[in-house]
Amino acid sequence: NKLLISFSPQVMGVINLTPDSFSDGGRFFNASRIDSSLVIDAAAKMVQEGAHWLDVGGESTRPGALPVSEQEELDRVAPILECLVERFDTPVSVDTSSPALISQAANCGASMINDVRALTREGALEAVAESNMAVCLMHMQGEPISMQSAPAYDSVVDEVQAFLSEALSRALDAGIDEDRVCLDPGFGFGKTLEQNLHLLGGIDQFKSLGRPVLVGFSRKSMIGTMTGRDLDQRDTGTTALNMLALSAGASILRVHNVAAAIDTVKIWQSFKMAQQ
Repeated sequence: NKLLISFSPQVMGVINLTPDSFSDGGRFFNASRIDSSLVIDAAAKMVQEGAHWLDVGGESTRPGALPVSEQEELDRVAPILECLVERFDTPVSVDTSSPALISQAANCGASMINDVRALTREGALEAVAESNMAVCLMHMQGEPISMQSAPAYDSVVDEVQAFLSEALSRALDAGIDEDRVCLDPGFGFGKTLEQNLHLLGGIDQFKSLGRPVLVGFSRKSMIGTMTGRDLDQRDTGTTALNMLALSAGASILRVHNVAAAIDTVKIWQSFKMAQQ
């Protein structure tokens, strides 16, 4: 089914099927194998808490992460994706840059591809265009293994906007409907803390491209840098950034803690309604 992306605030719950993701790496593994029952339980909890999307990934893209083979990524994601699509009405997004997995995701009934490389891998653009899936195009400077070594920009907001504008144009030229696309400035993907904060202030500029903006702050190191909090104590910082992002015009919050993000959206919407 063709799924159009709304500008209304939505929450995307993260499910990392990886042994090495920064927040929940290894969480769904049992004796080095993915335990589907653990994944289904976590997904059911997110759905119950109100998640609008489930985002499943099989390759860690944390700073310093090593690449994963296409076959390994397929082996991790495809069986779980089938389970999630079968069991839940909540649309499932697949966090991948792999053309093979994009095609497999379409066959399995996924609703979106969430690509940190903005469909730049050979064959990725065509694989999405041939499907009815939505797509999130993200900006990243460099590759995960080295992106945080020394990120540099003349103007981070202008350069990220130019990249997203070009990525959107490529998608439209490939035959992907505009209302299937959302954009992600890529917080933490080849950016310093200061650059991330400039990006946060530039969300309205990204929104001017005419598509919903997705943000992913959840538990990232920028929160640790600002607050001194360890990884397991960053949900409050995540909530604060999500509230700022909603106020700036963001539409989709990609998070590990769905309940907290749903509360954030409800409070923001109540406040907005009271101003009308």
